[in-house]
Amino acid sequence: MNFLKFHWGLIGKEYGDYDLVEKIHKYFEDNSEEFSEFLRIWSGLWMNKWGKRVKLLIGNEGSSQWSKVNRKLKNSEVLWKQLARREEMKDMLVESLIRNGEICGTTIMAENLLKLELESSKEQDKWRSEQERVLGIVNVTLRKARQLSYSKGPLIFVRIDKKYFAMH
Repeated sequence: MNFLKFHWGLIGKEYGDYDLVEKIHKYFEDNSEEFSEFLRIWSGLWMNKWGKRVKLLIGNEGSSQWSKVNRKLKNSEVLWKQLARREEMKDMLVESLIRNGEICGTTIMAENLLKLELESSKEQDKWRSEQERVLGIVNVTLRKARQLSYSKGPLIFVRIDKKYFAMH
């Protein structure tokens, strides 16, 4: 969905989600075969990127490695919810991620980049105005989003409880 919003220039638009649904519906009705072929090709690209960028962690695997990051994400939650323009900030990062070749998990990557920077900057930014702080966070996270495209390996870690496998 984010890719199509980006492709059709709907990211950050007031009624972008509504317009996206309308465009998809119209495109499917007017060109159903072409739309199906697009979905087939694009989902293959997405799955390829998913295989490179997402790592499944079973049980407590990797928990010590990611506890610091998880703590920062949790600590930033209150500040995150107080940010008035967080959705616009997230949209800007999603757009940057897609522009730089990231098509999988763009929403979660954008939100986590923002939360981590929000947590990292809270001490050094306590004397700046809210606008200056938000601008600084956006600038840093946009740079980090561009740098992600040059990295190799997983960027999203999904923890799966071992109990899941016992039930299925």
